[in-house]
Amino acid sequence: MAGFGLPNFGQLTEAFKKAKQIQQDAQKLQDELENMEIEGKSEDEMVKVWISGNQVPLKVEVNENIVNCEKSKIEENILQAFQKAHETSTSTMKERMNELTGGLNLNLPGLDNSDS
Repeated sequence: MAGFGLPNFGQLTEAFKKAKQIQQDAQKLQDELENMEIEGKSEDEMVKVWISGNQVPLKVEVNENIVNCEKSKIEENILQAFQKAHETSTSTMKERMNELTGGLNLNLPGLDNSDS
């Protein structure tokens, strides 16, 4: 009996199975993101930076000719490189999360499935 607008037992069992699978997939995704190296570079490519898929800074590379630039230009290059790496990392993370949860349709009361 599924009175009071509650889902039946089969729906709940299926929802828990899906949730468990998503939890396992989320852990795999977390591991993948940690191992990614996403590059960002300044427009003139004088500075390159790498961050993980979890947005942890990993390394920086600067062109040796950067020493001939003004301080403000060096700072601008560093900022551009980090912004690009962060932008790519964020979009990659969002895409992967959407892939992970895109098929989620639990159909439970109180949950809005329109965002999935």
